Amino acid sequence: KQWYQRRVAITAGGYSLAQELGSAGSCAESFQTVPMMQCSGGDVCQHGVGTDKSFWLSTDNSMDTPKPMNNLDEMMSYISRCNVCGGPSKIVARHSFDSSIPECPTGFHQIWNGYSYLMVTSSGASGGGQTLSSAGSCLEDFYLPTFIECLGRGTCSYYIDNIDFWLAQTQDVQPGMWGMGNVYSGIATILDEGVARCAVCAKDVRVKHMNYFKN
Repeated sequence: KQWYQRRVAITAGGYSLAQELGSAGSCAESFQTVPMMQCSGGDVCQHGVGTDKSFWLSTDNSMDTPKPMNNLDEMMSYISRCNVCGGPSKIVARHSFDSSIPECPTGFHQIWNGYSYLMVTSSGASGGGQTLSSAGSCLEDFYLPTFIECLGRGTCSYYIDNIDFWLAQTQDVQPGMWGMGNVYSGIATILDEGVARCAVCAKDVRVKHMNYFKN
């Protein structure tokens, strides 16, 4: 069954809650810029509070000049789609910390390979991370920016303080100018020298045949 949008994290009242991308809960069947409301004593709830935020895995559509969007159709072209799938196998992600795709453990087979995704952050304490053993930490495609931020006022956009964290290849870190460490400029260089690779593996399932016609 195909569901709709993949949510990365929500921030409400200054608190953040990460959505594990490897779980069905990250794949919402409908889209709202801010899908939650705040409720307190006195039987009062508020929806669309200005400080509330939600973060969604974005598509690889590029926006030359980031700008707040308030048109739903325009927003949807920047928000990725997802499927929720079921199966009998245990799923686990492995990360190589280099440019090679890791092998699956004995008794497992590879479902897909990708790039090791760790966490998202925005202004203040906004954002959240992924469990590295989960399939959600291994994204099949690498592109920047990886997520889009939606605000309580009903707009979505890419912002300068939105930062993605990916697992890095094991390299000797150089201090660099102004303590910037190793700098990888351009997608080709990032893929070749910077970001670590991963594989999502499923446990092999043994099928046992029973003879129901045996006396």
